[in-house]
Amino acid sequence: MSTLILNIETATTNCSVSLSRNGETIVLKEDYNDNYSHAERLHVYIDAVLNEAGVAQSDLSAIAVSKGPGSYTGLRIGVSAVKGLCFALDKPLISIPTLEALANQATLESGIVIPMIDARRMEVYAAIFDANYNQIRETQAQILDENSFADYLEKGKVYFIGNGVEKTKTIINHHNAIFVEDKLPSANEMSALAFSKFQNDNFEDVAYFEPYYLKDFVALKPKKK
Repeated sequence: MSTLILNIETATTNCSVSLSRNGETIVLKEDYNDNYSHAERLHVYIDAVLNEAGVAQSDLSAIAVSKGPGSYTGLRIGVSAVKGLCFALDKPLISIPTLEALANQATLESGIVIPMIDARRMEVYAAIFDANYNQIRETQAQILDENSFADYLEKGKVYFIGNGVEKTKTIINHHNAIFVEDKLPSANEMSALAFSKFQNDNFEDVAYFEPYYLKDFVALKPKKK
């Protein structure tokens, strides 16, 4: 029996939706640019992906969402949409760590991969994975400087990937640093990860699930005139 999972990624500017069958992406729709378009495009993409595959919402086995870290607003939109669908369709909810899916875009035979999402100023959200995509350091919000990741760089190749790469490459100058540019988290890599979780019945509580913001959302107060 086929396992059909709808995967939704909204943690960065890439509004990305995929449909997978048994862990393989069969349809992918995304808006790979520098502007946030989730509010306008997410539900359009969901419908487009299902229509292209000839799949009804009721045929879905589960729905997966990228849980963060990332854009506060982007994550809220994605998680709200998925929770609504799971409630309405009575389908299980699967959460995928955004940085794990991003790490899976890198191709490496040895060394480590550091997926990173841009935060404010010289800060990034980053985690560290080995060449088999096993996480070896937890996700952290960290300020970049010339000594960042120095211990790893001295030991071997370090692949940096994500929209935090642009500012990282202006600071880190090491012969073992490899910068994989122009990559954003995508629902494509969520497919295999979500299927693995589905097989292990690793589901979230739809009522209580919240995105992983990593840091509290702070609303800036307008300046007094």
